[in-house]
Amino acid sequence: MISEQLKGIIRDGEGLTIEFKECTSQVNKDVYETVCAFMNRSGGHIILGVDDGGNVIGIDREALPQVKKDIVTTLNNTQKINPPLYILPETLEIDGKVVLYLNIPESSQVHYCNGKIFDRNEDGDMNITNQSDAVAHLYIRKQSSFSENRIYPYVRLEDLRTDLIQKVRKIVSINNPDHPWATMADEQLLSSARLYQHDYQTGKEGYTLAAVLLFGKDEVIQTILPQYRTDAILRKVNLDRYDDRDDIRTNLIESYDRLMAFVAKHLPDPFYLEKDQRISLRDKLFREVVANILIHREYLNGFPAKFIIGNHQVTSENATRPHGHGIINPFDFTPYPKNPVIARLFKEIGRADELGSGVRKLYKYTKAYSGGADPKLLEGDIFKIIVPLTPQATVQATMQATPQATPQATPQATPQATPQATPQAAERNEIDKTDALLEYCIEPRSRAEIQEFMGLKDREYFRLEILNPLIQEGKLHLTIPEKPTSPNQKYYFKPRDQKHD
Repeated sequence: MISEQLKGIIRDGEGLTIEFKECTSQVNKDVYETVCAFMNRSGGHIILGVDDGGNVIGIDREALPQVKKDIVTTLNNTQKINPPLYILPETLEIDGKVVLYLNIPESSQVHYCNGKIFDRNEDGDMNITNQSDAVAHLYIRKQSSFSENRIYPYVRLEDLRTDLIQKVRKIVSINNPDHPWATMADEQLLSSARLYQHDYQTGKEGYTLAAVLLFGKDEVIQTILPQYRTDAILRKVNLDRYDDRDDIRTNLIESYDRLMAFVAKHLPDPFYLEKDQRISLRDKLFREVVANILIHREYLNGFPAKFIIGNHQVTSENATRPHGHGIINPFDFTPYPKNPVIARLFKEIGRADELGSGVRKLYKYTKAYSGGADPKLLEGDIFKIIVPLTPQATVQATMQATPQATPQATPQATPQATPQATPQAAERNEIDKTDALLEYCIEPRSRAEIQEFMGLKDREYFRLEILNPLIQEGKLHLTIPEKPTSPNQKYYFKPRDQKHD
């Protein structure tokens, strides 16, 4: 979160999902009651270093490391918060004063603080421990909303893949060497991730459906959910069946990897700059689509999830429990967690963001990938995402495919047609042509001008094999770098001893 966003939250004042705590040199004891209440209700924002009136007091900088350590340690202490929660406070500065920001997720479980159950209303945190009706309604709300919480008491640790647990441990350690999971045993990590639960209503205890989906061996997953699968389909030529397919029936961590591999195999990755850095636009966009298929899905529904790449669009479909019907407006929608435990683990390993941010990113990157077109998000019993594809995005940008598709357009790339063209001579010839191209581009030129100068007719070959590599190597620069696909885009070469205005 950036400081401006935080200032907006502070301006809104305290309410159902916002709480301020002064905490100038140590953590207020009632902070943990608020954490518990937020998890039991709808989640929320806690800001330490701000008084009840919204005035930024700040946290003593010398006390800050201990305050952060106390928060992390206490939230992982089952004697204080049960089930425990892992969350890393975010340090921010407002008007020269340091504050801590805690984004508390809605939980799929009922949590206790010091053995008491807290719920949230507009007036603050309520101790409902002895209010049997309120407690019963809380349990009903959690159980009816989140099937990932279903307990399977006969699932044992040996039914889960310890290599995947180790993989998660390694990823979080790389991202944050101080992450508590880095030093936890397997059972502790699963408990901290809320994948091992105790149902205080029924007395059941054990690993949950979320644990099985994330770490279960394939045969265990298929025994518990025989209908479970994700179907990745390429359908461009054979529209009745498919041109390629991956029938995925494995854990969610490897399902994510296989879906992203399917994307990389069949969709191009156009050149794209974000803040002067090249990023993978394709991966940024479809990371959101793939994460949605796996995270926000009702797994007790027998509908198989689908990811379909067509000629004009990419479509994803997955069963869900809708909170509305129709097209989602990104500027006026309220995100609801579907599987917060699964979502939280995906966030910890860098495969998902905070609830709600994914939709904004989906719109942002679809516009860039599809030449300005918006995606469509349709909510219902089956949730659909439709990402439109431009003609450029439907061509698979691989070096292997292009020369085969356009041999007539590349006589210079066929040394066998000219016996005198030894490998050394061919390489020298290519260098000479590149030098000539760069010299031609000392004055900014359009794509069409450069292509004509090179004597090439095949636009796709020119873009993939010549233009993009020169841009990536830093030899050609864009006159409008913030809009790589602009129709007014031109490209120029800047000699070392020359500055381009």
